[in-house]
Amino acid sequence: MLARFLVFAGRLHHMHEFTPDVESLAQEILDYSLIRLKDNPPLDGPKSVEELYSLVGETITAAGLGGSKALSIFKEVLAPACISTDHPRYLAFIPSAPTEAANLFDLVVGASALYGGSWLEGAGAVFAENQALRWISDLAGLPETSGGVFVQGGTIGNLSALVTARNYARTLHHSVARWVVACSGQAHSSIQSAADVMDIEILKVPTDINGIMQGSQLQSSVDEYEKAHPNNKVFAVVATAGTTNLGIIDDLHGVADFAQSRGMWFHVDGAYGLAALCSPDVRPKFSGIEKADSFIVDPHKWLFAPFDACALIYREPLRAKRAHLQHAEYLDTLNDDGEWNPSDYAIQLTRRARGLPLWFSLATHGTDAYADAMNKTMAVARAAADLIKAHPRLELLVEPNLSIVAFTRPGWSPSEYQQWSDKLLADQVGFVTPSAHEGLPILRFAIVNPWTQISDIEAILDTL
Repeated sequence: MLARFLVFAGRLHHMHEFTPDVESLAQEILDYSLIRLKDNPPLDGPKSVEELYSLVGETITAAGLGGSKALSIFKEVLAPACISTDHPRYLAFIPSAPTEAANLFDLVVGASALYGGSWLEGAGAVFAENQALRWISDLAGLPETSGGVFVQGGTIGNLSALVTARNYARTLHHSVARWVVACSGQAHSSIQSAADVMDIEILKVPTDINGIMQGSQLQSSVDEYEKAHPNNKVFAVVATAGTTNLGIIDDLHGVADFAQSRGMWFHVDGAYGLAALCSPDVRPKFSGIEKADSFIVDPHKWLFAPFDACALIYREPLRAKRAHLQHAEYLDTLNDDGEWNPSDYAIQLTRRARGLPLWFSLATHGTDAYADAMNKTMAVARAAADLIKAHPRLELLVEPNLSIVAFTRPGWSPSEYQQWSDKLLADQVGFVTPSAHEGLPILRFAIVNPWTQISDIEAILDTL
């Protein structure tokens, strides 16, 4: 029995030991990572389950394939079955364009086994993350006492902020039959998702002719709703600072003033757009953000950080802590009000220090470089809009407000838009997916990658 135990222990020890084989594998992985960083990224594209299975078979076996074999499968089959979100012609959804410094430091975060949930276990990491959060908070004009946390993405960020808002509202209003959050019809789908999780209602506020939620229309909608539902309470309003589809910025000042006059929580979903705060030229577009009770911005979208990182920031972080602090005997040692524990400010406990790659890139390059990169993407967007206006078969939908360029090809059906998109990817020219606006099909370029050149836009427009 002892001999069998020693054999088992030997196997377990070997798996966690830095052996010569592991060192060789580490070099292979680092070599592949460096090639991926310095070479132009492939566009690639998905394969079916059947295709992938026929190529790799079962990869999880009793004895294991060995690191080199597993890495070879990833490099040769699995990675090419993923679209590279940092390709300069990946213009669908919201792409990602991490700096080389941010990507490299993501390797460090993984290799260092850092825990980012508490000050006790990760003080240095939390300190660095908080400096990055402070930079964003200062750009927005929030007070020195503001603070927050990096969470997985905008969906978790919006949900955590609204949970905080409702928890705070419960201290102010009693005997409420149904809690309600107001937002525009252009708000991100994550607001509806948060409402479903929280079992609350959404009040969709009509927008003006430009798709903007105005404070005056918000007031009319809330007054009408609460008059018809006297036992329900609109406790929060979510404004959008750069909609995903068109880059529209709501009337932040007007919405904030109305929310404050009614004691409502004012949350701003800036997952995409608020990154542009780092450009002094664009910052005035977000006037009113300084009045927010909370807001989010995703560095993995337009602040050149790798997946996944959403900065969630509160004007008064203690309100978030009251909503999210978890209690258990084994956690009591962490609950010191004098320490900043990131897990106390969102729906989470275990967390990786996902804000460190952004911090490292900011510390490496400086904030001026971020403003320059931001301005470059918006210059390409404006140039793309000019090309579309000059194109004989295309129509620009709206002038780009930030870096999203939306347009149509009059006469095409939805299926023709999709066929064009599929062929564009199959031919490895680019990745542009159809969207819709007011029920009609559109195309859109989301330009957040500083490597995207106007020549890339021209190559795509030539296929239309």
